[in-house]
Amino acid sequence: MKRRSKCSAPMACAAIPSPKLSDEAVIQIHDVMHHALDLFEARYGAQIHRFYTDLCSDSRIDPHRPLNPDDPPF
Repeated sequence: MKRRSKCSAPMACAAIPSPKLSDEAVIQIHDVMHHALDLFEARYGAQIHRFYTDLCSDSRIDPHRPLNPDDPPF
């Protein structure tokens, strides 16, 4: 009988071969990755925030511009 994978994203899991790891090893790797992301965000967080703010501001309604009654809401 074939064992089913517990991967929640089968296509992603199939693309990257992954070794069998102990629970402790998985947690250590997980913690290191989170720590690395924390350091990355501490260094580049302002740039990340600025990028997404600029991206969202393009789609916002300007409160100072008069609304066009003929423009549908969606």
